[in-house]
Amino acid sequence: MAAYGRPTLRDLFDDAPTPHIAHPPRTHRRDFYVATDGSFRASGGGLGVLVETRDGERVARLAVPDDAPDNNVAEYRALHLGLDVLAARTPPDARVGVLVDHDDLAANANAAVLAARRRDRPTPHTPSVPPKSRHHWRGIRARIGGFAALRAARIDGRHNPAHPLANAPGRYGHVNQTSDRCVLPAEPDSDSAPIPPPSRADRHVFRGRSSVARASGVSASGASGGASDGGPAQR
Repeated sequence: MAAYGRPTLRDLFDDAPTPHIAHPPRTHRRDFYVATDGSFRASGGGLGVLVETRDGERVARLAVPDDAPDNNVAEYRALHLGLDVLAARTPPDARVGVLVDHDDLAANANAAVLAARRRDRPTPHTPSVPPKSRHHWRGIRARIGGFAALRAARIDGRHNPAHPLANAPGRYGHVNQTSDRCVLPAEPDSDSAPIPPPSRADRHVFRGRSSVARASGVSASGASGGASDGGPAQR
């Protein structure tokens, strides 16, 4: 399970924006989550990867020394590594949530998802990839196409659990010695109602109260319809 006192990747993902893609309630049905981070320093940086199931069970954790030419390459290289690890340890029909603290990388990943899903229509965002990162971007796009579904969320770097792994790979090098394993998430309870993300939970309660108010003949002023859960949306 996730370390005591630290939110699971699923919790972080559900509270974070997903550029260009709306955040529907079925987000909670992601099977696996991967957080990545890359650090760049003249003295040597690193790559950090953390993979968890939807119920918080740790699948993999890596802290790898790396000598990237710049920060962009470090971030793209870290995501490339994270998706490689994820693909090796998860079934091909996995639904994946990605967490990065690099705005353009999250936007580019979601744009690639939309482009693969809607080939007959232009995407709302054209990826702009740093030249030195293009080789890793090709690998990222290939991995994206290998999962049943993928969505990237942008999180604050201060809350990225892969950040310390990338910034101190020497200190966390012991995590690389764990044996490879494939951990499958627990089957969700089909009889229970889907739980909406926190961003929509309050709205759900508000609508319920409005319905009760209307049934009682009391006006529920101030209620407004929310954005559609389906299709792309600017976040």
